[in-house]
Amino acid sequence: MNTPLTILIHGLHLNPWYMKPLAKKLENHGLPTFCYGYKSLSQPIAINSQGLHEYLLANHHPTQPINLVGHSLGGLVIRHFLTHYPMWQVHHCVTLGTPHQGSQTAHYARRYLPSLVRHAYTGALDGTCPLPPTGAKIGVIAGNRPVGLGVPLLALHHHRHRHSIADKRHDGTVLLSETVLDHATDYLILPVSHSGLLTDKTAAMQTLHFLQHGQFNHA
Repeated sequence: MNTPLTILIHGLHLNPWYMKPLAKKLENHGLPTFCYGYKSLSQPIAINSQGLHEYLLANHHPTQPINLVGHSLGGLVIRHFLTHYPMWQVHHCVTLGTPHQGSQTAHYARRYLPSLVRHAYTGALDGTCPLPPTGAKIGVIAGNRPVGLGVPLLALHHHRHRHSIADKRHDGTVLLSETVLDHATDYLILPVSHSGLLTDKTAAMQTLHFLQHGQFNHA
């Protein structure tokens, strides 16, 4: 099989340049990459997923395999894409800090600062993104270093609900419990913050390992 093109998809408020450090690490190990950009705030997830489909129609042949790597909201774009565009030969997928169960940070932001989430909430960060098809090979990487802009909103959430210590674990933006994806192929927790997942060397090497082998290196 030809080496799959690895498409990297950024998260909320970001742009393709934020995926470049991870893309460079993958390229150094022989994986061709493309960083897909989309309008995370001004367009709903369905339009952003469609945009990826249209990019592939114009630049890629359906018989050639692709990998998908998404950070945060980008992982939900992957889920939507897998469900609605099954014509593409998707080899392996990795999500980094993606709130697969929905995002409490986004929930509070929508209530108090709606401009921070806008169209990214409904159908995506609200927890209603469609589950990926059965058989999709998806590796989930989560962080548990609680440093980030979402800390005040998560502190408010914990204060209101009086969660246990285990339920309070997060990466500064996304709760650890929110990263769980039913039927994921593999799952890995790293001592990294939400934004740190983009530049952390171990996260990059584990992403590479999953893309190459369909599982993380738990050794």
